[in-house]
Amino acid sequence: MDWATHALLFVVSLLANIFSAFAGGGAGLLQFPLLIFLGLPFGVALATHKVASVALGIGATLRNLREGHLQRRLTLHIVICGVPGVILGASLILFVPDRSAEIALGLLTVGLGLYSVLSPQLGQTPRTPAQSLRHYAIGGLVLFVIGALNGSLTSGTGLFVTLWLVRWFGMDYKGAVAHTLVLVGLFWNGSGAVTLGLIGSIQWHWLPALLAGSLLGGYIGAHLAITTGNRWIKRVFEVITLAVGSKLILG
Repeated sequence: MDWATHALLFVVSLLANIFSAFAGGGAGLLQFPLLIFLGLPFGVALATHKVASVALGIGATLRNLREGHLQRRLTLHIVICGVPGVILGASLILFVPDRSAEIALGLLTVGLGLYSVLSPQLGQTPRTPAQSLRHYAIGGLVLFVIGALNGSLTSGTGLFVTLWLVRWFGMDYKGAVAHTLVLVGLFWNGSGAVTLGLIGSIQWHWLPALLAGSLLGGYIGAHLAITTGNRWIKRVFEVITLAVGSKLILG
C-alpha cells in the first residue's frame, strides 16, 4: 500500500478507538468494514482487526492503571469466564456463515441502546449487587456467551460487556468502561487474535498504522472516559450501540 492508504488506516483506527474507549466498545464499526473495503477477505480482516484491537486495550490500560479503578475479584471473573468463550467463538467463525449472526447481533445491540435510553438512571451511580455464588455463576455464564460472540464477530460485543457490568454487577458506566477496555481489549481480543492467527491469516504489513491508531485512540478515549461524568459516557454509549447495531443489520 502507498502512504496515503496507511494514513487512512491510521486516521480511521484513531477515531474508531477514541469512540470505542470512551463508550466501552464499538471500534469495529469503522475499522473492520474499512479492512474489507480495502480488499481483505472476511477471515483475514477479522484476525487483523483483533490484533489491532489489542493495542486499544494497551492504551486504555496505560491510562486506567493510574486511576486504580479495577476490582481484582471481578477482573479475574471476567477473564476466566470470557476467554474460553472467545477461543470457542474464534475457532468456529471461519467455518460458518456470518450474515445471519450479524443481523441477530445487530438487533441485540440496538436493544442495548434502547434499554439504556429508556433507563435514565442506569449506571449513573454504583450499587452493591448480591455477592452469592449463584449471582456470580449467572454473571459468568453470560460473560462466556458474550466472549463467544466477541471471538466470532467484530462489532458491539464490548458494548455488551459494558452494559452487563452495569446491569448485573452494579457498576457505574465509568467503572464498567474501564473494566471492558482493559479486560476485553487485552485478554479477550488477545486470545481471539492468537486463535484466529493460528487457524487463519493476518495482514501483518497493515498492522503498524492500525496499531498506532488503536494505541493512541485507546489512551485518548480512556482519558475522556475518566475525566467525563457518567451521563456523558451513557449518552455516547447509546449513540454507539444504535450505530453499531444499525450497521450490523444493514450490512
